[in-house]
Amino acid sequence: MIQAVPSVMGVVNVTPDSFSDGGRFFDPAAALSHAHRLIDDGASILDIGGESTRPGADPVSETDEIARVVPLIRALRAESEVTISIDTMKPGVARAAVEAGAHIWNDVAALRFAPDAPEVAAELGCEVILMHMRGEPGTMQDEPRYDDVVAEVEAFLLARALTAMAAGVEREKIWLDPGIGFGKTLEHNLALLAALPRLNALGYRVLLGASRKRFIAAIDPRAQDARDRLGGSLAVHLHGAACGVEAVRVHDVREMSQALSVWKAIGAAGR
Repeated sequence: MIQAVPSVMGVVNVTPDSFSDGGRFFDPAAALSHAHRLIDDGASILDIGGESTRPGADPVSETDEIARVVPLIRALRAESEVTISIDTMKPGVARAAVEAGAHIWNDVAALRFAPDAPEVAAELGCEVILMHMRGEPGTMQDEPRYDDVVAEVEAFLLARALTAMAAGVEREKIWLDPGIGFGKTLEHNLALLAALPRLNALGYRVLLGASRKRFIAAIDPRAQDARDRLGGSLAVHLHGAACGVEAVRVHDVREMSQALSVWKAIGAAGR
């Protein structure tokens, strides 16, 4: 049996301070050009974010976040049928993005940022990605501790999925994301990656986002610059593909698409 190839979600950060590419695509024209390049490189989903969630990031107002992302979403929707994901914790931003043409709400807070977030997700009728994060972006890497990281992340994600469904979100529209790098040490990240088959067996689609994450530099000290972590990023996401994840969220779309094509060809040859 040939495993399905995960979709490639390309990252479009319309921010001045994201950890990997902050400022490069803050200009609207640059962001739109970058988005089209990612589509050409093989992205079937674009994840657009207007607020950095790197450790220590400063919060952005809802008004400013909407002003950053909605014009880009409208421009893309006018020119392309690509699936668009809005990367935000704020229900108001998600609402504005979906009204502008987004299909997915990718929420690092798993619908916990505001009391009405689950109800807003249900009302919008969009797909929702629920991610695990310990603490908040500004504090998540302050000595994160778990008794059993796999069991705790699994329990959290299942609980958030139940909360979303209780509010009216349809089960088939829910994705789970273990939150690699969000309130986790190297050992926590590796344990979660090794346990991806267990998470995938929960019956929800799984998104894996480990592109250019700092834990790669903890394994390879030569990769202190985020742009030097391509090899590690490809390795992690090919592992995710082998574990059956539905999509991989990456910065380096062309390289990831090529790696998945080769991985698929090898699998087909071995039938």
